[in-house]
Amino acid sequence: MSGDLSANPSNPTRRNFLKATSGSAAAAMFGQTAMAHMSEAAELSGTPATQPDQFEIAGAVPITLQINGQPHSLKIDPRSTLLDCIRETVALTGTKKGCDHGQCGACTVHVNGRRVNSCLSLALLHDGDEITTIEGLGMPDALHPMQSAFVECDGYQCGYCTSGQIMSAVALLNEPCGPADADVKELMSGNICRCGAYANIVAAIQQVRQNA
Repeated sequence: MSGDLSANPSNPTRRNFLKATSGSAAAAMFGQTAMAHMSEAAELSGTPATQPDQFEIAGAVPITLQINGQPHSLKIDPRSTLLDCIRETVALTGTKKGCDHGQCGACTVHVNGRRVNSCLSLALLHDGDEITTIEGLGMPDALHPMQSAFVECDGYQCGYCTSGQIMSAVALLNEPCGPADADVKELMSGNICRCGAYANIVAAIQQVRQNA
């Protein structure tokens, strides 16, 4: 019997079927690997990789986002959320995607000085707005006081929620908030810490408030 599946299409064997399908899979894998090597080579050479036409976004619209004081002129899918635009298009990955439903607060950023859940807002609505992410708050050698307080008070464990916690905590400093820990907890209730570091988070916020 021939090894070609098409030699006896009315009575294919398991061996012939596996030969045919494995060949297709190998070809697909080779194509993906080649594309990856091309992209890597382009990155190392400093030349932008060419994006195939089939990956161009249909209906893309131009937008300029002011992120951390820098303008970013982009062409985006009008359905793109602010979170996905920040992470995937601008490549600022400090802002985290947690629940993607506005329930955990991991994606919190500041828009015109106010905190928002970036997973719930379309990027298109923020053309020209001033957006601040965790990367724009402070640098390793010049931390924001809230970042320093989180370090000193051990206000994090796994760290996944930390950027959102800090962004909300900084916004809280400019919001009406009573002096008690319970008041801070109320205003921070939109940010979930699955590790349970709440006591230390409140301590960090209170430390900054007392030193302000």
